[in-house]
Amino acid sequence: MRQIVLDTETTGLEPERGHRIIEIGCVEMVDRRLTGNNFHQYLQPERDIDAAAIEVHGITNEFLADKPKFSDVAADFIDYVSGAELIIHNAPFDVGFLDHELSIMHSQAKVDALCAVTDTLVMAKKMHPGQRNSLDALCKRYDIDNAHRELHGALLDAEILADVYLAMTGGQTALLLDGSPADEGGGGPSIDGIRRLPSDRPRLKVVSASAEELKVHNRRLESMEGCVWLRD
Repeated sequence: MRQIVLDTETTGLEPERGHRIIEIGCVEMVDRRLTGNNFHQYLQPERDIDAAAIEVHGITNEFLADKPKFSDVAADFIDYVSGAELIIHNAPFDVGFLDHELSIMHSQAKVDALCAVTDTLVMAKKMHPGQRNSLDALCKRYDIDNAHRELHGALLDAEILADVYLAMTGGQTALLLDGSPADEGGGGPSIDGIRRLPSDRPRLKVVSASAEELKVHNRRLESMEGCVWLRD
């Protein structure tokens, strides 16, 4: 399963008023593992950036003066995301801007026709109703370090959102960490992917958690609303 965690930065908030994308950041995951095959591009928007937007992301008109236009990178971007599932926080915002950029090129392409789209803001509101569900709030809730996020940035925010999404959806999902088939390595016959260990195997070593590990574990439990393990 190929997933792309995506974020954008823009000149303002409303594409219908002529605002444009100035940065695209994408982080690739395959089978819930980060691959390092990321897509990152700053863009010349052919208009000035609103002062309020610069305060958010720190990207200036001068910095973007020599950067490519969206039309220059559109083909590479489409090739990169096509067929993947896009993971976006507040997806209508980013998808609306991407569709607007494509329409300026007179392209018939639409993001939701190229990819499936999952909105982590919608997910978070269902999981944590009545609570703050910004990216910063989710980082705090899931104990994800975002201390280096002084300003918004598309690639940085996509990297953080990837960690948040994995935490929201259960973290590790595969037990066979080396990717080897279940019946390899002398572990006995496999039935439906379950490896049967031999009855005469050596006793497993029991490794207890340290005091620091228990402290971190308890902090994680406390961050989970309605956690049954903390009930009296």
